[in-house]
Amino acid sequence: MNVYFACSIRGGGDTSNYLTIIDAIKNAGATLLSEVFVHDAIQYGGSPLPVEEIYQRDISMIQDADIVIAEVTNPSLGVGYELAYAESLHKPVLCLFNANTDRKLSAMIAGNSYNRIETYTHDTLAMIITQFIHR
Repeated sequence: MNVYFACSIRGGGDTSNYLTIIDAIKNAGATLLSEVFVHDAIQYGGSPLPVEEIYQRDISMIQDADIVIAEVTNPSLGVGYELAYAESLHKPVLCLFNANTDRKLSAMIAGNSYNRIETYTHDTLAMIITQFIHR
């Protein structure tokens, strides 16, 4: 099972949750296609690649993915674009929203019945991801 993980990179976000999500995906036995840019986000605040290369790399990874998992707590134009693209390719999508936030989930994400949306805590994250991968 190949997984594309989408998360807010340039717009900020809780990178400690990103690492927990990465670990949960790998512990569920899946191959994480997008790990490189998550580490770039944590270490450098984004990839040092030119924007055209980032776009082509990410689109290619979504095409190669069996499923898409996205952390959607922090609003991100890029993640929204990736979710719409995944839907156009009929890829199953799991959107993870942190229960411990004052933010509101985007109506465009919450209102789209294509997305499976799960509100998570640190304690429930691994179970939610494992269940989605092995559905």
